[in-house]
Amino acid sequence: MTASLISSRPVRVEVAVLGACRELLGGTPFVPAAHAVSWFGEHARGWLVLGAVGWASGRRRQEWAAGAAGVALAHASAVVAKRVVRRARPALEHVPHLGGVHSGLSFPSAHATSTAAAVVGYGPMVGRPVMVGALGAMAVSRVLLGVHWPSDVVAGALLGSAVGAGVRRVAGPGAAA
Repeated sequence: MTASLISSRPVRVEVAVLGACRELLGGTPFVPAAHAVSWFGEHARGWLVLGAVGWASGRRRQEWAAGAAGVALAHASAVVAKRVVRRARPALEHVPHLGGVHSGLSFPSAHATSTAAAVVGYGPMVGRPVMVGALGAMAVSRVLLGVHWPSDVVAGALLGSAVGAGVRRVAGPGAAA
């Protein structure tokens, strides 16, 4: 990243947050945990499997289906937004990527987007505190691994929450929280 880009205040704050997260958690068991959380969230796979298992349980099927639809739509929305915005992932010497990525596009974080949609969609069945904790873990993992700017994660969480809520609203009373 060039010095002129790093000189803007918002970017300096993001660089500082990335560095602080890596310095604080980089040599700890949080790194393998971040890899596991990221694997779970890759292409929303873990969230979609959770939705399928919930639906297969036979209870609250409409809610599980709406939650899974929200997760899928949120993930797709993030992928489209990445292609429109075309923001590059962090490329900092002191915070190298600790995980593989499928593209160089960063904004918004699709992991955070699908996870936030899962919070909205599955929270009533799983428990909101558990799901909010999962979102926190996903958000920290993306920054710790150095593959997203903090604002990518925040934007993803906002997008996913909005999509998840919209899908639940459209799905009707059996799916609305």
